[in-house]
Amino acid sequence: MYAVTTAPAGRAAAKTRSPEEIREAIEAGVRIIGENYVQEAESVYRVIGDKAEWHLIGCLQKNKVKKAVRLFDMIETVDSLEIAGEIDKKCAQIGKTMPVLIEINIAKEEQKHGVNPQDVKSIIASLLKFKNIKITGLMTMGPLVEDFESLRPFFKEAKNIFEEMKTCYKNEISLKYLSMVMSDSYHIAIEEGANMVRIGTAIFGERR
Repeated sequence: MYAVTTAPAGRAAAKTRSPEEIREAIEAGVRIIGENYVQEAESVYRVIGDKAEWHLIGCLQKNKVKKAVRLFDMIETVDSLEIAGEIDKKCAQIGKTMPVLIEINIAKEEQKHGVNPQDVKSIIASLLKFKNIKITGLMTMGPLVEDFESLRPFFKEAKNIFEEMKTCYKNEISLKYLSMVMSDSYHIAIEEGANMVRIGTAIFGERR
């Protein structure tokens, strides 16, 4: 689930979940809802409203930015100067500053979104010029594996990058969050330094 605390923060990954399921999770104590798609989040928000904080945890298309910046409290999947610039522009139009996470493609998988690990420093430097986005951390998802222990090297690398960026940009930004993984491997991510995790199945059960 999503809940910002001093312990590792969690967000309830609510992809395909009904408003009733999400409302039940909120009533049980969930404070942050993570949605993969703007349109799906928009329909659920009409029912739930601001009873929770809303994070975008899926890929953001440029043509969806205008709606996204009005709906979400954080965008966790910034992976290019282009999308960051569009977020900044649309936020400026409504007088909003959007907290964002930089998504890292930690395993350098061609089919996945995210900044290559060696490019994180340079993209942060480029994003510093934007006045209406606030870089608050990094996000990554390890490769799909059967043995979750094999994810540790990727999580360790993400943690090292996180600490390096905190030091490198300590005078410009405050990096608070290192977001990693899903339900099945969140315990490994926490052991390796994640302070924000996304959990879906463990909260809502298997998708129907």
